[in-house]
Amino acid sequence: MISLLQEPRFDYVSPSDKAFIEAFDGEMTRLGYNFGNNIGDGFCWGKHMLIYRKTGVKSKKVYARIYLRDEDIVLRLFFSGIDKHRAYIEQSPAHIKEAFTSDFSQCNHCHNEREDGTCKFRKSYTLDGMFYERCNGHTFWFFQPKIEKLPDYVGLFTEFYKPRKHNYGDCHARYARK
Repeated sequence: MISLLQEPRFDYVSPSDKAFIEAFDGEMTRLGYNFGNNIGDGFCWGKHMLIYRKTGVKSKKVYARIYLRDEDIVLRLFFSGIDKHRAYIEQSPAHIKEAFTSDFSQCNHCHNEREDGTCKFRKSYTLDGMFYERCNGHTFWFFQPKIEKLPDYVGLFTEFYKPRKHNYGDCHARYARK
């Protein structure tokens, strides 16, 4: 990862964002996920993008992405079954909860909605007694993630994707504020 981010094409990424990417990649590697050593085109999300998938499986399911943009980075995590994890999310710090409750990803019942009112791109869940409908194209974005918040992102990730015991270490100890 370090050598990849040192390539001139990534000169626009700040040192603190590079540090976050390296730390996040280390945690994801420990948990059994990788980006395939490829930082690809970011398409409409940014200049470049890292896509994390489970290591050693044929499935192309995406678990996380990091969008590298001109001015910052965005961490995006992919979740389903939000209601099953309601208690965890409701007790999470504001910077975690915001990804589930902000207006950024609000569903506008666009052209993808079927006649019966369903949409395969909609995420619906309840947090703190409030019902949310979110568009899957914009869900669970963490804008300008910081390395000191990495334990919270990893904690949320492992809430949804339980780690194998031998891959999981103490992220809080590694990234605690000093």
